[in-house]
Amino acid sequence: MPGIADASVIDLHAHCRLDATNGAAGRHGPEFGMDEQGRPWYRVGNYRLVGVKHTGSPFTDPVLRLQHMDRAHIDFQVISPSPLTYFHHIETADAVAFCRRHNDACAELVKRFPDRLAGMAALPMQDPVAAREELVRAVQELGLWGAQIGTEFAEPLHSSALDPLYETFVKLDVPLFIHPAPAGIDGPPGDPNLKRFDLDIIIGFGAQESIAVSTLIFGGVMERHPKLDVWISHGGGGVIFMAGRLAYAAQKRPWAPGALKKDGAFEAALSKIWFDTHLNDDRALDLLTRVVGKQRLVFGTNFAGWDQPEGGHHAPVDPVFADNARRLMRQDGKVSPVSARA
Repeated sequence: MPGIADASVIDLHAHCRLDATNGAAGRHGPEFGMDEQGRPWYRVGNYRLVGVKHTGSPFTDPVLRLQHMDRAHIDFQVISPSPLTYFHHIETADAVAFCRRHNDACAELVKRFPDRLAGMAALPMQDPVAAREELVRAVQELGLWGAQIGTEFAEPLHSSALDPLYETFVKLDVPLFIHPAPAGIDGPPGDPNLKRFDLDIIIGFGAQESIAVSTLIFGGVMERHPKLDVWISHGGGGVIFMAGRLAYAAQKRPWAPGALKKDGAFEAALSKIWFDTHLNDDRALDLLTRVVGKQRLVFGTNFAGWDQPEGGHHAPVDPVFADNARRLMRQDGKVSPVSARA
């Protein structure tokens, strides 16, 4: 296949687990095995995932991944770290060791299949300086196309301590993917109500994404870094449904920045963020499209995950999503994402 340049369907929401990273975070794992009932398990810190295959799954076996991609009519994927393995709350040295091994292994994997796969780096976000150094290494030395981080770590997303990291994304001309992790894996336990019915990944993810988008805008990140390209998983969670309320808060609440108090200012800031289309509901996608515009949307599946749509994805996939993915990934060759916004 010709690679991303001529791909019709490009999946930007596709995680991976890499065998080379087993034990890379010291006592935090990750590790896997089988229980006495013959069920596979995967451990990260105090979190134990039972009943989901590790060995012999598309998450870990690239041949199976490509076969599943073919069946789902996905031409190209940009693979990113599993949200189970961010390790944003563990000791810095262990987090750095894990991220380095993950990024080395990811780079080796995508080099084997350059016409089908590209990769995003993992970053040790408990230390913004170390995260910046690893981003530079991953992009300049390993050839990865950007980085993925979680939504919660020591510094809030609008912290000035993260500004040098955001500036480095801009300088390297690569995008930042923000995707939540289940609360309590290696950090604070979170709301106990989310421990029922898998609500930590169903509702909890949407809440974290909504908070992340709101923080980036209300905290001035997008204003301070106008050339920073950020994309958020799952259509931004519930933020699109609440866009009117958030815009009203920007105008009326005393803490809101002056730049957001003008009519349409919040909506303009929202339209600078990218969102993937993994929403499981065409009505939600219609609303997202009306609010932010089709040019800010990229296709995503949560590939091989529990919530990937039947048959791989909803068909047909709008061709503009592939063009958008090429712009976001700096693979367009004609118009850069920055100039396309002008």
